[in-house]
Amino acid sequence: MGHDEEAATEVLAQAHDAPGRPHDQDTPQDALAGAASAARRDRAVRAAVEQGVVGPASPVVGLLDVTGIRAGAAALHAAFDAVTPPGTPVLHAFAVKAAPLVPLLRLLRSAGIGAEVASPGELALARAAGVSPAETVLDSPAKTPAELRDALALGIAVNADNPQELARIDALVQSAPSGSPIGLRVNPQIGGGSIGALSTATSTSKFGVPLRDPGARDWLVQSYLDRPWLTRLHAHSGSQGMPLEMMVRGVAATYELAEEINERAGRRQIDTIDIGGGLPVDFASDEANPTHAQYARRLKSRVPGLLDGRYGLVTEFGRSLLAKHGTILARVEYAKKAGGRPVAVTHAGVQVATRTVYAPASWPLRIAAYDPKGLPKSGPAVGQDVAGPACFAGDLLAENRPLPLLEQGDHVAALDTGAYYFAHHYAYNSLARPGIHGFSAGADDVRFAVVREPQTIDEIVAEAGGGAERDALRHL
Repeated sequence: MGHDEEAATEVLAQAHDAPGRPHDQDTPQDALAGAASAARRDRAVRAAVEQGVVGPASPVVGLLDVTGIRAGAAALHAAFDAVTPPGTPVLHAFAVKAAPLVPLLRLLRSAGIGAEVASPGELALARAAGVSPAETVLDSPAKTPAELRDALALGIAVNADNPQELARIDALVQSAPSGSPIGLRVNPQIGGGSIGALSTATSTSKFGVPLRDPGARDWLVQSYLDRPWLTRLHAHSGSQGMPLEMMVRGVAATYELAEEINERAGRRQIDTIDIGGGLPVDFASDEANPTHAQYARRLKSRVPGLLDGRYGLVTEFGRSLLAKHGTILARVEYAKKAGGRPVAVTHAGVQVATRTVYAPASWPLRIAAYDPKGLPKSGPAVGQDVAGPACFAGDLLAENRPLPLLEQGDHVAALDTGAYYFAHHYAYNSLARPGIHGFSAGADDVRFAVVREPQTIDEIVAEAGGGAERDALRHL
């Protein structure tokens, strides 16, 4: 740490200790962490250009900040350690759908983070990463009998989504008793956020048992009374666009149901509450806002009984753990004008930023401009389009965005893309999956490690039936 950073840290620490700070307000350390993350990103972009990680042969790559990921995992642990008594069982299970990459899951596992999986594929990734059954949670609204049987045989925690799935589990545990913790997912029906497609707790959501529907609460209570092996309760109320207060209301409703069931049972039958994930991300700055610590403090204030040590806790954060620590970096292949507006044509578009391209109002991304050497580009801001390579007009990362004028050979970075972006390939125009690299940015050097190799042309052909299947339709 340099002298300037040490001085800044001391000043910020004094500010943090000042009286009167609201329980869920950003801390000065959050701002410092954001600035440090941005500085590491700038060093990594320059090094990626210098070391050929990005270049003519690899015109688009995904970059993962290993230092930031480790710090984020540590901050998540600290956030809930601060609001629970020592010894409280807390499992933080990363939502694998947010970034299904085995080396990343191994990194998180080494940082004490388990895995929340929602398909046989995600379970296979978690197992390949060495995540133990005791650190794994299976959620999905469409589990097959085979998926349930395998999970129960392994001892993986299972959250049943609906009465029909619970009936399947009834039959399975009768034929082969399981050591899996088993629970039910409820939908607290608290309403939606600003992105309807990601609102999981609306009155008609496809997820869980709708808590406020006629007869549902009575059915839920009786289901637990009839099954002493049902020991968990699960809800996932939030996602991007969901206000923090609504997420807390969903957790509160779940806690109240757990208290009611335990009172009716005359014992602590429900011993663990899974509060899901879905903490939203601020895509407008380098700072994490809200933070896991803010969320934990608000839960402690509003639902204190949840965190008094009587219940084990499971979380399932994904986007909020990874988004800030990923960057899509792409070369500007051409720079042109159309109707007087500059257009930078890059290799980053719908294949790596599908949500932004199809729903830009809900998923705007910050774009940073770098010169051919990978240095931050300066100059007056000019409204310009940042376009991708796909053959449709809407393939834009940004439209009329004020940036230093981009030229051929420059680079653009789409920020906050560590979750649900470059690891989720959309094969429009048979564009190749980009390579993904983790990086560690020290004071004197930047090191890269391949997380996923870029897809080859031969692999594209093989996936399109170009192998033994190529003549499959000739004789039909």
